Amino acid sequence: MKFLTALLLLIAPLHAEAPKIFKGLLEKDVPVKASIGIVVPPPEIEKYIAKVEASAKKNKEWFVEYTKASKPGAPLPFHENLGLTKEEYDDYLALWAKRDFKSAEEVVLVLRETFGKTWSITATGEAGIISTLRYDPEKAVFRSPNGEMKRLEDIKTEATSILGAWSGHEWRLEEETGLGKIKENFALGRYDDKEYGLLVYRVQEISAEGSRLLDKSLVLRFPLGKAGHLPTPPNPPKPR
Repeated sequence: MKFLTALLLLIAPLHAEAPKIFKGLLEKDVPVKASIGIVVPPPEIEKYIAKVEASAKKNKEWFVEYTKASKPGAPLPFHENLGLTKEEYDDYLALWAKRDFKSAEEVVLVLRETFGKTWSITATGEAGIISTLRYDPEKAVFRSPNGEMKRLEDIKTEATSILGAWSGHEWRLEEETGLGKIKENFALGRYDDKEYGLLVYRVQEISAEGSRLLDKSLVLRFPLGKAGHLPTPPNPPKPR
């Protein structure tokens, strides 16, 4: 009888509500279409990038320090040492504002409740790597095969950042052993215009000798609400 009771508990349907971090982004067991892509500015911007790179070679130490003091993922503030005139810099910003998200692969995301009171985002195609992550709402952490990813400060970016203006949550794992270093990041949120959701994932592994063993990055954009919902496959007919 005890064995039967335990078995029934294992096969009992899961019915918990989705954690708050997924609210307004993904609904439980609802397939959502998503795109893996990259953000690309107009090709005309390349002439200015080439000038900045050439100037950086002439002023290496200054450029390194100036970059450190600037916001990551956004254009550097104007300075004469960048090798651009003020007019060229303004044109560079205008071109940067026209950057666009280019889709490389269409995939499907499904938020699922898993055993052990955890949650996962099942993904198809190249995004399948995130299917191994498990969210524990009690500890507010994600777990990956590499270990536990701890919650960081919430994300709030400006329109000039490479991905545009968006806000969300982020988790990170950093571990160093005698075999090497592992760094893993996961972020989930939405654009400020609330039209699209955003999922960003990156994992890096470097050997003790300094060789790069793994470096995989994913940026996924998905329509919010019913605009992104895909038809749910019908349940198979019950056997007679």
